[in-house]
Amino acid sequence: MAGHSQFKNIMHRKGAQDSKRARMFAKITREIVVAAKSGLPDPATNPRLRSALAAARSANVPKDNIERALKKVIGGEDNTVYEEVRYEGYGSGGIAVIVEGLTDNRNRTASEIRSIFSKHGGSLGETGGVAFQFERVGLIRFDVLKGFDTVFEAAVNAGADNVEEIEESLEITCPMEAFASVRDSVVETLGDPIEAKVIWRPLNTLSCDEDTARTLFKMIDTLEDNDDVQNVYANFDVSDEIAQKLAG
Repeated sequence: MAGHSQFKNIMHRKGAQDSKRARMFAKITREIVVAAKSGLPDPATNPRLRSALAAARSANVPKDNIERALKKVIGGEDNTVYEEVRYEGYGSGGIAVIVEGLTDNRNRTASEIRSIFSKHGGSLGETGGVAFQFERVGLIRFDVLKGFDTVFEAAVNAGADNVEEIEESLEITCPMEAFASVRDSVVETLGDPIEAKVIWRPLNTLSCDEDTARTLFKMIDTLEDNDDVQNVYANFDVSDEIAQKLAG
């Protein structure tokens, strides 16, 4: 059990809680707002917004939430300015961690992220301090019901690197530089994906024992509970046995 999605899989086994669901909706809505402000608030001409809306539909974000967020942007009612931020550091056991966020107060967010690292036996470092242990790749995720052969063929024709079945989804990966063209090609063939974004993928992973994994999972869980955090990536590897034990 390794890679960028290992913690997401564990959380899936634990089941969604209402509070986490609400936070997830808020994070997706924030991404919709930022995406809409980054270009025209029209998904037909704004790829980032199109991806954000697809993610919202996949996560079952209420339609009213989406429309309300877009109307505020279009009407100029939302004057909040969000910055994209990235934090890098080490968690328990020397595991490299990258945190991406959208914040309207950089100082507040930095302080909160630093505190979370510290309270869980980690340390926050300088930007670029651990990024060299990861690579940037494009990720486009479809429901497994699309069928592996169908998705694979579309991915090959689009120039993607790989297709892998993970849990209940089919994940297409491609070089970061080719992300936009691959995404647009497979969307034209397969329709909207569950998720489409550029991620940090670890070049190598470190195995964790149960105690290290427990502390690390608590830290990642706390980070993901923070309103300003959008994504968390780490280079750890946990056996299925340990993962299932902690999930239970």
